[in-house]
Amino acid sequence: MIRFEHVTKRYADGTTAVDDLSFEVAEGELVTLVGPSGCGKTTTMKMVNRLIEPTEGRIFLDGDDISTIDPVELRRRIGYVIQQVGLFPHKTVLENTATVPHLLGWKRGKGRERAAELLDLVGLDPSVYGDRYPEQLSGGQRQRVGVARALAADPPVLLMDEPFGAVDPVVREHLQNEFLKLQAQVRKTVLFVTHDIEEAVRLGDRIAVYGQGRIEQFDSPATVLGAPATPYVADFVGADRGLKRLSVTPVEESDLDQPPVVHLDDPLAAATGRLRAEGARWAVVLDGRDNLHGWIPADAAGADATVEGTVREHARRMEAWLPLGAPLKQAFATMLQHDAGWIAVIDEEGEGRFLGVLTPARLHEALRRSIDADAQDVPRAEVAVETVAGIAPTPA
Repeated sequence: MIRFEHVTKRYADGTTAVDDLSFEVAEGELVTLVGPSGCGKTTTMKMVNRLIEPTEGRIFLDGDDISTIDPVELRRRIGYVIQQVGLFPHKTVLENTATVPHLLGWKRGKGRERAAELLDLVGLDPSVYGDRYPEQLSGGQRQRVGVARALAADPPVLLMDEPFGAVDPVVREHLQNEFLKLQAQVRKTVLFVTHDIEEAVRLGDRIAVYGQGRIEQFDSPATVLGAPATPYVADFVGADRGLKRLSVTPVEESDLDQPPVVHLDDPLAAATGRLRAEGARWAVVLDGRDNLHGWIPADAAGADATVEGTVREHARRMEAWLPLGAPLKQAFATMLQHDAGWIAVIDEEGEGRFLGVLTPARLHEALRRSIDADAQDVPRAEVAVETVAGIAPTPA
């Protein structure tokens, strides 16, 4: 969708902001441009919509050389979101959102209808916020309006220049979450400028790490964190890049251990007797469809092998669980939150079907296999590592 071919931007004083830049962004891909201030990432973005003209090289948008397109027409085809949002203070939220459709000659009713749809999509009820003015909104709400306005004419490309940098960390994380959900629905081709490597890792399908005017590495977040291409990249992503990689490494079925399981309607004495015979101290409790229900200790029936009742009456609530595909960082946080020796993993698409448990040892193994898989260019499940994985005895 976007292609740079040997693009250079050199200013009259001899400063080279971008030097011989060549890369491609695929349709529907979100690419984060990350680097220190003055490294050329914002210049790169502004050359896409011709707010800055390149000195050398060519930039293509969906196969068209942008130098042959009228700049005003080009910008109306590209959504643009900046840190300070840039909303018109004298216009309502709905009017701000309908700005580009109006400039494109849409009928007033159609433009306002589209604006209302987008406000709803970014989590702002148009019946509540549509008639408000920007000064009546919080910083996070203004950013949402800015994203809605950029999407109003349904542009194929979205440029975002540190859009969440002006809000506090809690709001910023919330906006990042909401934007990822939005991107999953609209699948725009996005260039996203940030100076924050954690934001770049969290949002990007791929990351372009900038040095001074050049891209030092252009790869997936996992590869940038696991195998930095240069000492500069390694230094930039930080010594804690292994921890950052937890954010982009999902839990897979091959990471899970299989503990003993019992079912809700099993006789309690028989179930706990089997656990004791197997030397197990606890078991996961499932319902009749093998969906996760809870857990039960092996001594729930005491020493009386003739005790009546079923597992259902003694099952305990499962606090620590997460869906398959969740990042390892979430798994680690869940373990710490519940002081858990393991967490249950379910298949959300299968309405809660139990898949296995993840232990701290298996989590560590998953991270190591992820790094080795990238280095060997093979699937994670094919990587063998030495492990001390085992099911911890203490449930959540």
